[in-house]
Amino acid sequence: MKKIAILGAGAAGLCAAKHLTTNGFNVTVFEKGTQIGGLWVYENDNGLSPAYRSLHVNSENRVTAYVDFPFPSDAPLYPNHHQMAAYLQSYARHFDLVRHIRFQSEVESITRSGASDTPIWWVKTKDAELERFDAVVVASGHQGEPLHPPFASDFTGEYLHSHLYRIPEPFGEKRVVVVGVGNSACDIAADICTHAKSTTIAARSPVLLMPRMLFGMPTSRTLAKIEKPWVPWPIKRFFRGLIARTVHGTMEQWGFRTPTRQTHPAGHHLLIGHFVWDRIRAKPGVRTVQGKDVIFEDGSVETFDTMIAATGYKVHLPFLQADLSPIDGPWLNLYHRVVHPFQEGLYFMGFFNVSGGGNIRMMDDQAQWIVSILTKKSRLPSQEVMLGAIASERKTIRKRYPDSPRYGLELDPADYRQQLKKLQNMGRSFNRFVTSRK
Repeated sequence: MKKIAILGAGAAGLCAAKHLTTNGFNVTVFEKGTQIGGLWVYENDNGLSPAYRSLHVNSENRVTAYVDFPFPSDAPLYPNHHQMAAYLQSYARHFDLVRHIRFQSEVESITRSGASDTPIWWVKTKDAELERFDAVVVASGHQGEPLHPPFASDFTGEYLHSHLYRIPEPFGEKRVVVVGVGNSACDIAADICTHAKSTTIAARSPVLLMPRMLFGMPTSRTLAKIEKPWVPWPIKRFFRGLIARTVHGTMEQWGFRTPTRQTHPAGHHLLIGHFVWDRIRAKPGVRTVQGKDVIFEDGSVETFDTMIAATGYKVHLPFLQADLSPIDGPWLNLYHRVVHPFQEGLYFMGFFNVSGGGNIRMMDDQAQWIVSILTKKSRLPSQEVMLGAIASERKTIRKRYPDSPRYGLELDPADYRQQLKKLQNMGRSFNRFVTSRK
């Protein structure tokens, strides 16, 4: 029985463990902290959770859930972090995964030995000896290492990254600028504005703020009827823009810029209401900072007490040596976000941001593909083909999305699921061919 090491007991690690154990693999999950649930555990003692008190998922529960484990019938449309953590813990108990998890086991290093086609993987934790495995699945997440803006050290007021934000009360009567316009920035600005003296969003990038609900149901359901895989992106963009403008008006009237390229969905169900009540204002991106004075791209200058940088994260894999790490700036050199093209038996799960829908559902697809590779039901192409696919995907991202580090992990869920399904079908077809020739 093959031994598989999994790093992390969050949504991706649990999903990998479930699919691998149900297919007969001997699995060990290494978890740095004492909790199941990863980033959804508020104040997780592994130090990697960015969850704030008001956090809710951005996708409705039925598309957020694992494919074979729906949320309870009485779950809210958009669960909060407590409900998400409880859901993941219930998933672990239901599939008997807890006994495979080693808590308080921070992985210090992953190394390999053996031939290139029959590698041996060694996992070293801080408090244990090297342990041998046949393969490793890295599911440690990509929201644990904050990416700070270049002017962060120039601000002499109170500065923090959104990773450390938890509650709004400490910011009462302060002049706050939130840098960024992603979902975390929108959440925090809407959370903090009823306590702060003033709240400003500094939006360097264009944004399309989508309503959470439309016609009494989640907007994603309406989009799902329109955004079929065969529908060209310009048509999808037209309908998204039409929905946003119908509900919110133009982005420009609130101080933002309407995107001309595909962007990651953003919004908060109360955000525009706060704009209407003048609790939040928008400014263009930050040009420079001098003390507590922030100079914006339009030349205006405002003074702030607090700066909260909702500027994203960088992938951090300190346990992997340079020759094993797939990190290439904001990119990951991975074949279909999972397979290391030069390291057989080293896989990655959950390192993506979906441009619509729920991240967790994509993890099921990734785990199923890893199982099919390990059971030889799917064949991987040559290194040259994998590298070509990686370069092609990167070219598509650069063409489709804005020039920003956050889009290095972006993927279209419908396209991606089709790609993985095609890979698995090709593997099954090849195996049938080989069997027929015997």
